[in-house]
Amino acid sequence: QVQLVESGGGLVQAGDSLRLSCAASGRTVSTYAMGWFRQAPGKEREFVAGISRGGTRTNYADSVKGRSTISEDNAKNTVYLQMNRLEPEDTAAYFCAAKHTYFVAAYTRRDEYDYWGQGTQVTVSS
Repeated sequence: QVQLVESGGGLVQAGDSLRLSCAASGRTVSTYAMGWFRQAPGKEREFVAGISRGGTRTNYADSVKGRSTISEDNAKNTVYLQMNRLEPEDTAAYFCAAKHTYFVAAYTRRDEYDYWGQGTQVTVSS
């Protein structure tokens, strides 16, 4: 089992950047596929970015592609989501997720993930 704790959220202005962190304990992230999802008030939780075990494959939602980067640091057992050129539409609670898998794939569906963090709030003002 793995425990996930997100951090790095906050209140920023449109055009700013943020780096979200997801610290994993219990297992090393190198044995898990990891993902970031977000949920705005009144909306479904949606996929943002995913990274395969080993970090060789990534996948992004169209809404963040080109301005976001998911990465992992195995030494720190941490996954990051770097978000640039933030927009008010990015305002949401951001959740980290982990999937234990033997396959090298970046998963995009919420129901594919086994473990979830508690989330960190990102608010982008216009």
